[in-house]
Amino acid sequence: MTPTLLIADDEKATRDGLRAALDEEFDVFTAANNAEAVAILQSEPIDLLLTDLRMGGDSGMDLLDSALALPDPPVSIMMTAYGSVDTAVEAMRRGAWHFVTKPLNLDEVEMLLKRALRSRKLETENQQLRAQISDDSGLDRLAGKSPAIQRVTDIVRQVAPTRATVLIEGESGTGKEVVAHAIHRLSGRPAEKLVIVHCAALSPQILESELFGHEKGSFTGATQRRIGRFEQADGGTLFLDEIGEIDASIQVKLLRALSERTIERVGSNTPVKVDVRLVAATNKNLAGLVSRGDFREDLYFRLNVVRIEMPPLRERAEDIVLLAGAFLKEFAEENGRPVKPLSDAALRVMRGYPWPGNVRELRTAIEHGVVMSNEAVIDLHHLPASLFGGAPVICAPAAPSNDGKIALAAPREFNLHELETSAIRAALAQAGGNRTRAAELLGISRRTLQRKLKEGGE
Repeated sequence: MTPTLLIADDEKATRDGLRAALDEEFDVFTAANNAEAVAILQSEPIDLLLTDLRMGGDSGMDLLDSALALPDPPVSIMMTAYGSVDTAVEAMRRGAWHFVTKPLNLDEVEMLLKRALRSRKLETENQQLRAQISDDSGLDRLAGKSPAIQRVTDIVRQVAPTRATVLIEGESGTGKEVVAHAIHRLSGRPAEKLVIVHCAALSPQILESELFGHEKGSFTGATQRRIGRFEQADGGTLFLDEIGEIDASIQVKLLRALSERTIERVGSNTPVKVDVRLVAATNKNLAGLVSRGDFREDLYFRLNVVRIEMPPLRERAEDIVLLAGAFLKEFAEENGRPVKPLSDAALRVMRGYPWPGNVRELRTAIEHGVVMSNEAVIDLHHLPASLFGGAPVICAPAAPSNDGKIALAAPREFNLHELETSAIRAALAQAGGNRTRAAELLGISRRTLQRKLKEGGE
């Protein structure tokens, strides 16, 4: 993909002259002030920034700070007619890669930009190599020993090194994006970008521009040429999440991109070649959408070269404890807390809960427990109320019991009915919904438990 360059200078002649000289080597964007430049930096993947030190009332130093604060900052070069050693030192101290003085020598500027680009590429490759060494595959985030998740990891290892398009289906929260990351990491092209687009969050017009880019003036508000996500992912992987939500008009263009490996920017008839590995995901049944006429059959077959079905967490219950352990370590480290174990009662609740939000919900529950616990363990009352049918456990931590029954310490609210209701709900959760086992834990008969549930409207 052609490297992108942003030229920020308040002198139109300088901007136009640099564009004319550099347009063949770079995809050039221009800005006359800081506001225009920041808007471009926030909307486009800019590789190189060439900015004037003074632009009317704006400071190039301020623009440099804004650029370097971005998640993926450009390599920045400062230019000025007010060159001095002090200014050069200050610009470099604040993160500029180099410093040039006006009047500019265009050959020197072009050579400097190419050197800066090589430096950026080398730094990116080093970062990705370090990440690859620390996590060789990305499959560690698919923690689990269940047959269901092992089938997923086996398919990922088999398909990742190929060029095959992958369709990941499964309920929300099952880890489809984690699988996409693992496929990219093992793809043989991990040094290139993994570009992610959440299709459901964008209107059809915005999504078209987001995927394929647009030319300046192609529609109202298109004040600059925009590089789309296909071009950004050139040489790497493009992950389209919630592919089942895309509009019919986008489906046509996506089919062509997959078939011919070319795209056209909005407002242009010029084809642009792209080398992109496509991974798509959906929480819908695409085959069902095809049968109803809501999704193109030809596009479905292009996407469904290799299909990965992500199992819901309720079908891999044996992985809950392993996943919980990984999340406990993650959030303890993130919040500066010691790693605490889950109590036996908390583990029983987690094993018996159906987890409609899947791994994402489990992750949130563990974070909640880590944050809320000021004790040696994470117990029932530290977990989210949603795990108990919406009612929090209002009793203090359970005391150890030798007979396996729930031993409640002093209540936090001295309301007998509320305490009884909470104890029943906690026992049901601990017993995984089994009323006979819950009655045993409570030390009452099953008939008494049924009567109390009926009286409470449970």
